[in-house]
Amino acid sequence: MEAGAVQAPRTRPARPDVRLADLVAALSLGVDLGFGQPMEHVLRQCRIGMRLAEHLGVDDETRSAVYYTALLVTVGCHADAHEQAKWFGDDIEFKSHKFDHPPRSVAGAAAALRLIGHGSPPLHRLRLGLELAVSGRRDVSGMIERHAELARSLAAELGLGDTVQRSVGAAYEFWDGHGWPGRLRGPAIPVAARVAQLAEYVEVAHRVGGTGAAVLLARERGGNQFDPTLTDLLVEHAGSILGGLESPGTWDAVIDAEPALRMTLTADCLELVLLGVANFVDLKSPYTLGHARAVSELAAAAGTHLGLPSDDVTTLRRAGLVHDLGRLGISNAIWDKPGPLGAGEWERVRLHPYLTERMLHQSSWLAPLGAVAVQHRERLDGSGYPRGLAGSAIGPLARVVGAADAYRAMCEPRPYRPPLDAHSAAAELRAEVAAGRLDGDAVDAVLRAAGHVTERRAPRPAGLTAREVDVLRLLAQGMSSRQVAERLVISPKTARNHIEHIYVKIGASSRVTASLYALQHGLLPAQEYPVR
Repeated sequence: MEAGAVQAPRTRPARPDVRLADLVAALSLGVDLGFGQPMEHVLRQCRIGMRLAEHLGVDDETRSAVYYTALLVTVGCHADAHEQAKWFGDDIEFKSHKFDHPPRSVAGAAAALRLIGHGSPPLHRLRLGLELAVSGRRDVSGMIERHAELARSLAAELGLGDTVQRSVGAAYEFWDGHGWPGRLRGPAIPVAARVAQLAEYVEVAHRVGGTGAAVLLARERGGNQFDPTLTDLLVEHAGSILGGLESPGTWDAVIDAEPALRMTLTADCLELVLLGVANFVDLKSPYTLGHARAVSELAAAAGTHLGLPSDDVTTLRRAGLVHDLGRLGISNAIWDKPGPLGAGEWERVRLHPYLTERMLHQSSWLAPLGAVAVQHRERLDGSGYPRGLAGSAIGPLARVVGAADAYRAMCEPRPYRPPLDAHSAAAELRAEVAAGRLDGDAVDAVLRAAGHVTERRAPRPAGLTAREVDVLRLLAQGMSSRQVAERLVISPKTARNHIEHIYVKIGASSRVTASLYALQHGLLPAQEYPVR
């Protein structure tokens, strides 16, 4: 097999005692980003909730409900990000103001009205305001109620019991009965829901204004939004409940704080849970529904065609499911934009694989999936993102996921283009191989898995290997042997050896004659096909 081709790496199988807490905690980091909050906001509110539960002296079942309700309470809020962006411009900016004013307050309503069409010209904002008043109120008025129901649905997908599902579904109910959906009040609201809601708001108040601000918030809203017993408890024990939240090690503290009734996952159950999370994240945009599942299945099938070991095929399937979790951190004003993206918008898009890695890297069993996912938009010629890796610096499994993701993205509609038919998508993918951006073996395997008859690739001119073509392209760009070595993550001596072999094979004596040869034989990259 040629240098640079997909080979079977040695991988470490996942531990059998995979904990659900790892996955839910990782997902919560994406929820933070979708709310414009710093990462670990949800983890800190979970710690506050667990400390409140400890002071209450609740049983293990209720403690478990507090734990998972606090981690999942806002998870449904990204599902209608498409509508949020339609009415308010940047959905993340819109949600970031959630804690600025009391819920259902006049000030909060006025602030939301000022955001209608945010970032658009005045005439468009006026049109949106009229459309919202006439036909869009249903979209907006039921958002919070839908968020609670969707969070409850995900809790069920994750295999969490009725106690957690009821608590998550009631997490927006108010003590005085004026919450969402407004069917419960007072003691009828599950304890875990009351604790999680108080912890959510208190975390922000404490982070922004310290213990004094958190205590003031609890006092002001106790008896209306919050359970007065809980607010009194917080005021009395503020030091122990809020102490040390800003210290490092929040992830480990939350994972270790999982109650005795721990949720562990078998291999089969793990696949279903990852799929449930992937489907939930894909809800963020109507243009990505089912994308993660399709990429997962295609990548795994391609791995089988490549003859990879079963552990690697499993990694491909799981990495395909999580590869786009970082999309939660990018506004739908970008994902769903019908026209071309500006430079600043592209920079934000280029972040999403990195955000996926950041969400997954703290878990010992999710981190290897993140290491594959973060490279799925890298390209062999260094034109990809987020790190601009090239050649062998891109892992073999990431090449397969990248090819599967590119193919599926081409076959799906996007706001700026209709879907390509399967034949056109295959042609585009082969063009990416010819341009030196995607791995030929990975693309062949993906196309075979997608039902295409793969074309036998023509031999490279002068017997050049794939790595030598990589080197030749960089030489044609005017790079020195040292720069070529840095770009391809090889030693300078190896780069010089490649250059000498290239010159001998093609009969060149200088960079200029080598560049002319590359140009005449179609070895230089073509214009990049945009995928987002």
